[in-house]
Amino acid sequence: MAAHSDREEAGDWTPHGLAARAAGADRRARNVVAMASADLAVGEVDRPDEHTRLALGRHCRAAVSAAEAAIRRHALRLLADQMTAARAEGLLQPTEAVSAQLAASGLLRDTDLIGEWLARVRQDMLVAALPVAVNGPDEPSLLARLSLAPDAPVARAAAALLAADSRRRDQFERGEPDGAELPPALHARLVWWVAAAMRGGAHDGARDHALAEAAARCLAAQEDGDRADMLAMRLAAAIDPRPAEIASLLVEAIGDRRLGFFIALIAHMLDLPFDQARTIVLEPEGDRLWLALRALKLDRPSIARIGLALGEADPARDIEVFADALDAIVAVPAAEAHAALMPLTLDPRFLAAIRMVEEGGR
Repeated sequence: MAAHSDREEAGDWTPHGLAARAAGADRRARNVVAMASADLAVGEVDRPDEHTRLALGRHCRAAVSAAEAAIRRHALRLLADQMTAARAEGLLQPTEAVSAQLAASGLLRDTDLIGEWLARVRQDMLVAALPVAVNGPDEPSLLARLSLAPDAPVARAAAALLAADSRRRDQFERGEPDGAELPPALHARLVWWVAAAMRGGAHDGARDHALAEAAARCLAAQEDGDRADMLAMRLAAAIDPRPAEIASLLVEAIGDRRLGFFIALIAHMLDLPFDQARTIVLEPEGDRLWLALRALKLDRPSIARIGLALGEADPARDIEVFADALDAIVAVPAAEAHAALMPLTLDPRFLAAIRMVEEGGR
């Protein structure tokens, strides 16, 4: 559909439209070369597998569609007082053309946005594949027990995370994320881009004003504290586990397939941002995750249970390599493991600057 829309936008077959059609063909040819070059530049080890790439594509399209539908609904309502519904619809790009417009402009290759979507897809795929460790037929799950805790902040945070996790899993299974789970800055970036892509060809002040107001309304409706990631962090902070409690909580979080809470516990205990902790948990090699677990003084059985569960869920992880390295991992002193992870606790802006300097601005 996107390619068809792109060809239609290139121009018709009349003498007037031939130049536009030729220019459109040239642009598509250059895009094909650019994408092929970028794909070849990535080594096989670092390239996402086909299943992940397909899931990422579905996630991207669904998030754009959800933002577009919400903005369109609000914009048409705002324009209804000034013109007929048919004229209002005519001022906006057709739904199927919005994604094509964003793709043609290169905006959907934004590394921050794609990086966040890719991490979310990998996390959700890992959650779906994790084995469930059943402690007993009548024993409630970890979050269910925490939602009944006598400590009110813990109970409220656990109940909120249960609901958010359920909503997120349902969206993943249906392949229909709404985009609102993005961090606020990235969600705002996406919403404004979608609103701009919805503008028709002709200038119209009323339409632009309606789109801007509709986009702002969509953003105002987002509550950062309602995101599953932030709710998991809130629960981890409310529990604030003692050193002796962290191993059992991490093992049970993995066994209960609550990967977001598992990540949040590591982030809270090591004073890391959620996205940094998520990155080290999702890395197939697991080197930094084992360091994190040793920094938290987890013992051999706990690390083994976590490593085996992740290895069973993620075919990119080599369980044999992990098993061979387990003794060496456990032998790493907690203080040395913590010191090795210290750079991750630096201000993200400083880390970004360091990477820019080291990579020569690439």
